[in-house]
Amino acid sequence: MKDSIRITSKGQVTLPAWVRQALNLREGDELMVELRDDGTLVYRPIRRRRLSEFAGALPATRPFPGTSTVRDEVGRRLGEAMREAPVVD
Repeated sequence: MKDSIRITSKGQVTLPAWVRQALNLREGDELMVELRDDGTLVYRPIRRRRLSEFAGALPATRPFPGTSTVRDEVGRRLGEAMREAPVVD
């Protein structure tokens, strides 16, 4: 399918609704723009996913020790790192 797009005085363009629907684009989504040697302009959606979407993607290799145990260990290691850090005057 083809369509024409007009450039505004601010250099902005509006993608036709059928393009947004076909690419499942919503307000705030980003597109990668590529200008090829032959003058062709290519737009590709940049798919960003939230880290939370990856939860459970990999199998656990060991049981989770619990939130308080993890926090205690992080605090202990952070304290060790702070004690070992060089003092800058």
